[in-house]
Formats: sequence, C-alpha cells, structure tokens
Amino acid sequence: MIRRIVVVCTGNICRSPIGECLLQLRGQGLEVSSAGVGAMVNWPADPLAVEVMADKGHDIGAHRARQLTRAILSENDLVLTLDQHHSDWINGRFPEYRGKVHKLLRWRDNADVPDPYRQPKEAFEEVYRLIDQGVEDWLRKL
Repeated sequence: MIRRIVVVCTGNICRSPIGECLLQLRGQGLEVSSAGVGAMVNWPADPLAVEVMADKGHDIGAHRARQLTRAILSENDLVLTLDQHHSDWINGRFPEYRGKVHKLLRWRDNADVPDPYRQPKEAFEEVYRLIDQGVEDWLRKL
C-alpha cells in the first residue's frame, strides 16, 4: 500500500513544492514530501510559486528545499518526478529504487512538467495546472 510519497524536481523550489502541497491536501492518509536532484538546499519556494499557490488558497511559504538522498528514497513508497531528467538521474544513481520512480504525468502521455524557474508568472500558472492534473490522476489510481 502506498502511504509515503516524495515529489522530485530539480531545485526543489518551484514544481515539487506545488506537487507536495496539492498531494498533501488532497491525499487523505498520505505522507508527502519533496526534494530536488540538484536542490537549492534550505532555499524557500520561488516567490512566483508562492504567489500562484496563494492565489489558489494554499500557503507554501514555510517550504525549504532539500536534496534527494538514498535515505529519502528508501523511506518512501512512491517517487513522483516532474520530468524525464529527474527519473533518469534517480535511476542512474539509485537503480535499486527504479520500481518506485514514476513521472507525475504518467497518465498524460508520460509528459514532462516544464521548469518555470526564472520565467514569468504565467509559466508558474501553467505548471500549477499540469501538476494539478497529475495529482488528480495519481489520487484516482491510489
């Protein structure tokens, strides 16, 4: 049974904090966290990610980025990545966890969620929309 999920992106300041928040809010009984393959350790969520989430009524202001580690992978039942690079990075370094690693948009042509870092607010709004769809898809499957 899947109870613990980690959402993974690059810096852990844009996409994965959004995914973490949405899964945590909607996934009853789930323990959700996030991390990055190249995390900007201890940085807060990007101001535009915070703003877009606030526009939707969610607060990710307390988020702090952390680096994905073997320990994080081992303690989670499911690893949801935001793009193929993240899956490849994990599978290349930690092949023993390959069966846990899936893309958030698996049921949407296994698409990537584009990185909105240093992009305008509209890019973050589109990322929110895509992540929201992926979260809903996964919650139906779980």
